[in-house]
Amino acid sequence: MASTQVAGCRISYLSYFAPDKDPAVLTVMATNGNGKRVTESKKVWTTLITNTKYLSGLLTLDYSLKKQNSKYPLVALYTDSFPPEGHAALERRGIPKQHVEYLLPTKGKDYSADPRFYDCWSKLTPFSLVEYDRVVQLDSDMLCLRNMDELMDLELDAPELNGNGERVFAAGHACVCNPLNKPHYPSDWIPKHCAFTSQHSTPDIAQHTGADPAVGPLGFMNGGLQVVNPSAGIYNRILEYMSSDAVINMDFADQSLLSDLFRGRWVPLPYVYNALKTLRWDYVHSPIWRDEEVKNIHYILSPKPWDELDAEGNSASKDPTFPWWVDVNKERLKHEKGKVVEVDGF
Repeated sequence: MASTQVAGCRISYLSYFAPDKDPAVLTVMATNGNGKRVTESKKVWTTLITNTKYLSGLLTLDYSLKKQNSKYPLVALYTDSFPPEGHAALERRGIPKQHVEYLLPTKGKDYSADPRFYDCWSKLTPFSLVEYDRVVQLDSDMLCLRNMDELMDLELDAPELNGNGERVFAAGHACVCNPLNKPHYPSDWIPKHCAFTSQHSTPDIAQHTGADPAVGPLGFMNGGLQVVNPSAGIYNRILEYMSSDAVINMDFADQSLLSDLFRGRWVPLPYVYNALKTLRWDYVHSPIWRDEEVKNIHYILSPKPWDELDAEGNSASKDPTFPWWVDVNKERLKHEKGKVVEVDGF
């Protein structure tokens, strides 16, 4: 395997000739290997892992999905930078893993003010995993609190439509309130433009219905949870768009690209599937938040729950949602000890 650029993106390619293959399928195979599943299930949860910084989060996410009796496995999508000790931790716990190439535009925005967005481009790879029928991509800083297997059967466009339908993928809205007043965020990221603000007067509906993307001028999705029918055609369009000059102004990497490329043609999920921790804050979207309804909490921004632990492993954070993660993590560690999983610090 050698290194090259496909549609302006740094990936690797397979050095063989296959004239009977569609060019889009070849692009997918070049990006993510031989197209073989690493688990029997054709429907999977996936999460991207590039280093061990988020590994505790991934392990607890996996445990939380199993705790909620999900029928589907979590597959760790790892890049070349993922170290041996990370692989060993996944293997000890029997978590399936699949190699993906690190995806990055050859030209693009400077994310030095928020470096996490460099890794976010690789979260577009689930669209390329055509060996699966359904992929639900999750961020590793999430915690499943209630079963959400219904996402595996959510109606989306058939892969053969190649992104030309009205239900290309499903995701939750981004909160564009910028409650921390980050100076590098766009100036139009204000509460009146936020889709969640439009639901403050109808909190009951907000528990099961996503806000119409047309209610605000931005129509912006959050990439933490994406429901995808993998498609070679869609992925090829994504790579082509990544090679355009548009990426220079994409403030939020994968989120910006998907929001722009498929504007108005994605399915908005209710907040409960990607419950950004900041939504719960009193001055953000507390009018719609209900602890008992949340299916999947997303610990966006820093610090993470595993970053604020005391000597006994309890939460030292003032955030009332952090103990939710800590309690499940403690349960995971106790469960692993009972199964004689080697203590590895994760």
